[in-house]
Amino acid sequence: MKKLCVVLTVGLMVITLPALALAEDTPVSEMTYILNTFSFLIMGILVMWMAAGFGMLEAGLVRSKNVATICLKNISLFGIAGILFYLTGYNLMYAGVDGGFIGSFGLWAADDAAALAGDYSAGYAASSDWFFQMVFCGAACSIVSGCVAERIKLWSFLLFCAVLCGLIYPIQGSWNWGGGWLSEMGFADYAGSTIVHSVGGWAALSGAIILGARKGKYSKGGRVNPMPGSNIPMATLGTFILWMGWYGFNGGSVLAMGDAASVIEMSNVMVNTNLAACGGMIAAMAMVQILYKKVDVTMGLNGALAGLVSITAGPATPSLGAAILIGAVGGVLVVLAVPFFDKLKIDDVVGALSVHLVCGVWGTMAVPFTDANASFLTQFIGVSATAVYVLVASSIVWLALKHTIGIRCSEEDEYRGLDVSEIGMEAYPDFQTVHLGGMGSPSSGFSASHSAARVATTPVHQN
Repeated sequence: MKKLCVVLTVGLMVITLPALALAEDTPVSEMTYILNTFSFLIMGILVMWMAAGFGMLEAGLVRSKNVATICLKNISLFGIAGILFYLTGYNLMYAGVDGGFIGSFGLWAADDAAALAGDYSAGYAASSDWFFQMVFCGAACSIVSGCVAERIKLWSFLLFCAVLCGLIYPIQGSWNWGGGWLSEMGFADYAGSTIVHSVGGWAALSGAIILGARKGKYSKGGRVNPMPGSNIPMATLGTFILWMGWYGFNGGSVLAMGDAASVIEMSNVMVNTNLAACGGMIAAMAMVQILYKKVDVTMGLNGALAGLVSITAGPATPSLGAAILIGAVGGVLVVLAVPFFDKLKIDDVVGALSVHLVCGVWGTMAVPFTDANASFLTQFIGVSATAVYVLVASSIVWLALKHTIGIRCSEEDEYRGLDVSEIGMEAYPDFQTVHLGGMGSPSSGFSASHSAARVATTPVHQN
């Protein structure tokens, strides 16, 4: 009888265990699918919120006569990014790259039929991935916005954004994130120090050179004339929003949240991201104090952003101390880069080139210090190829716009401010700018009036 019970028990286990295993596998697999999808959506929302950070940062660092225009540019470019990434961007970046140089043209469409039928092998909902990737595309455009502010025509800028989002950004993104030739070489860019930030920086650099500096920024003798921003508290708020959004930017780039290893990696990425920002901010403040004997608020803000950009290429592998050091080097670089670009008479209104371009390159080249699977040669090839491609492609677009519809506003419009000349609405209507010579065309004495306005003692706001 005892032997019979043992036989029956073993037989029952043989029959029921596969069924129990299947019953457990299905909900675990579905839960993984749900958690991964949830991660893409929540982290994507955080990255989308960075658009507000860019907007507030730029609005605080431009002069008050251009604040409304910069706000409009930032929300408009996000709308353009969404539409163009649907029309061409996503498929160019991810569809059928297969080790090559470009994906395929065509409208993006979600295909979740397998998941609805119970097959969760895709790992996440298709729309969640599209959403997460799209907000990265918008971030690249935001970088360009601040650099060329205060003298570019609104519609010319938005047309450039359309080309950047629909063609330039996704094509280079396909080389690595889409499984293209750089991916095959082993190029490492975890969350986009090069793919997002340097791309925005190279596009901004070509635009700033072709567009030229703001009137009065550089004197003939080489003097750099400061043009202070309108609202430091607003710029500070923008920096905090960007800092917060960066947790989604880097943390979401784990691309999974359905198992313990993924959430541990995500936690490490977020901590390293935070410490790099801290290191960048403190290093920038210390560097400014050493060089100029006084701390500059905007350098502190850009120092934090420099640390964030620097860690973005490889936030998963550094130790906590290494993350601080990587960010600190970025903070030092941004302090040195700002006067460097001024010496070249490249007018960068918000310091975007110093933060996103310079520190994007540094962060990408720093990856092999903490990641044994990355090589300096491969990183250099990736950085160089991206630089050449984006500079050439962006320059072609900027020059085409310059010689067709024009890219720069008139001297009078620049003097009056783009809020009045481009959109007819001021950000601070109760705190009016003094416009000498009225609203019409300037008289032959415009230059004299301009000079008089610069030394006027009337207690009006900074314009």
